[in-house]
Amino acid sequence: MTTKTILSAAYIAGSVAAALSAGTLATGTAQAQSKEKCYGVAMAGKNDCAAGPGTTCAGTSKVDYQGNSWKYVEAGTCAKMELPGNRMGSLEPLERDMPS
Repeated sequence: MTTKTILSAAYIAGSVAAALSAGTLATGTAQAQSKEKCYGVAMAGKNDCAAGPGTTCAGTSKVDYQGNSWKYVEAGTCAKMELPGNRMGSLEPLERDMPS
């Protein structure tokens, strides 16, 4: 193989990788637009990412329905979610059901 052939193969491989990455980013962005962060609806250890005191990232909530932990839900459904104990989902962090 010549240096020119090797460089051409590397260029093609890089172009394919870039195209695949762009498709993944576009899909991820579209999915994120159809979702919203909903606070106070995640079960213990099932939150999607950092929320506040007592959490650091995905799966770190300590109690069910922890008010400062969030989970992605379908856009427009959060405030309508009814949970046990007369709880509701919220688009803003809540000060209820915090870990001891």
